[in-house]
Amino acid sequence: MKISHGIAPECIAPDRHPRRPEFTLPAGAIDTHVHVFEEQYPLAETRGYTPPESTLADLQHLHQILGFDRVVLTQASPHGTDNSAISDATTALNKLTPGRAKMVVALASDVTEHEIARLDQLGACGVRLNTDNKGGMPITLDKLPELEAKLKPFGWHIEWLFPGANIIELLPVFDKMTIPMSIAHFAYQPAAAGIEAPGFKALLDLVKRGNTWVKISAPNRISATDLPPYDDVRPMAQALCDTDDTRILWGSDWPHPDRYNINPNDGDLVNALYEWVPDEKIREKILCSNPETFYRF
Repeated sequence: MKISHGIAPECIAPDRHPRRPEFTLPAGAIDTHVHVFEEQYPLAETRGYTPPESTLADLQHLHQILGFDRVVLTQASPHGTDNSAISDATTALNKLTPGRAKMVVALASDVTEHEIARLDQLGACGVRLNTDNKGGMPITLDKLPELEAKLKPFGWHIEWLFPGANIIELLPVFDKMTIPMSIAHFAYQPAAAGIEAPGFKALLDLVKRGNTWVKISAPNRISATDLPPYDDVRPMAQALCDTDDTRILWGSDWPHPDRYNINPNDGDLVNALYEWVPDEKIREKILCSNPETFYRF
């Protein structure tokens, strides 16, 4: 990847040798959170980090090893509102296997219904609002009702990523949401705080209301340890499943951008899910039926 040095810190690459999980995933399993970074797609100069090159071919290899049949590509903040990288990847995957890929895009506040319709035809089903990474929040909160009104006829959702400490102050915003929403990476609630922490209890309350889906993804971002077994994350995953297992999703977070020291092996991340959720029926919901419904596969 061509990198403009000095603009943004360079992330480390993912583990290029994914291990095959110890468990066989159910047919039709969906990885709901991945990105692609290829040199033909320029990065915004205002980005907060410089990602490692991580191509569609790399992603296909990863999923062949792990056993995923379907995927949701999520717009990464270094690309701003230029969704070309995930749009082209989604189109390519669906050309190979119809119905294989969906995407969650980033949009500016002046987006038109015509553009939303065009993206919908390409497999888009939601808009990402990322307040955690520089360049990932092109829409101010006061414009959210206007955006929702545009998305509602298409059945789209809003995906949130925000610093974990912000969950309480964002609750009034979430209370007014008129379309479904998802929250990535355990809402960045630190595992060390435990399941009785106000932020995590707020997350459970959102799940109880029935309009919020949560990705039990990226445990390395919230655990006290960068690498598995993530024992401190297990109670959080179990509490979320116990609250409403039809609202839980899983994503690999590949290629783990915005990380600078070490990345987990993605096979170990799948193994962690099986340790957190020993019930086969609940795992099938998390990996298949829940995302199939939420992302409209």
